[in-house]
Amino acid sequence: MKEAFPSLSADEVNKILKVKNGSEGKKKPKLNMTTRGLSRKEVIIPMMKPNAELITKSVHKIIANINEHLKNSNSDVIADFICLSSNGVIITTNQPTNESELSRIENFLKKIDNINPSSIEAPRLPKSKSYMKIIGLPLNSESGTITPDFIESVLKEIYLFKDATLASKPRVIKVSPKSDKVVIWVDIWDSQSGSVAKNIINQRFNIGCCYKTRV
Repeated sequence: MKEAFPSLSADEVNKILKVKNGSEGKKKPKLNMTTRGLSRKEVIIPMMKPNAELITKSVHKIIANINEHLKNSNSDVIADFICLSSNGVIITTNQPTNESELSRIENFLKKIDNINPSSIEAPRLPKSKSYMKIIGLPLNSESGTITPDFIESVLKEIYLFKDATLASKPRVIKVSPKSDKVVIWVDIWDSQSGSVAKNIINQRFNIGCCYKTRV
C-alpha cells in the first residue's frame, strides 16, 4: 500500500487496511424494533360485544356523525379511526380529548339505532400505573400493626390522595428483618403523563395522631 500510494501517511494506510479487512466499514447486525402502546389520542369505550360489532359494521358513518357532533360544539377534535378492543371499541383522534368531548361521544353512541345504551360505559383516556413508596412508618401504630387494609382506608381519607385510584392493594414491607420501620408500596392508576403522581411525590402527611410520613 505504501509503495502504491507513497504520498499517504502511515495512519491513512492503516485505516485503508482496516476497511479492506472488514474491521471497519461493516456494522454489526442490529435488531431495530418499535413497540406501540396506547396513545393519549385514543378514547377507550367499554361496551358489550354486540354493541361493538354493530358500531364497526358502519364505522364510516359513525365517524362522520361523531365528527359532526364534535364540530357543532366548536371542538377541534376529529375522530380518525375506530377499532374493536377486547372489551369494547377504541376511537383514535387527532388530538387528546377533554371531558366535554368524551361526554358528547358517549351521548351520540348511546343514541345509535339498535344499540343497548345501558351496556356502554363512560369513555375514558388510556391510563398507566405509577409506582410509589411511602416511607417513615413504624410497623406498629396506636391502631395496631400496619396492614394493607389499614393503609388503604387511611389513603381514602387523606386529601393528598383525593385524585388517586389504587390499582392494587398496598404492600407493607419491613425495611429489614430486625427493623421496626416499614415501606409501603402503592400502585395507582395515572394518566400517561403521570400528572397524579407528580402531585403526590415528595409530599408529607400524617397517619394517626403523631406519625409523619413521606411519599
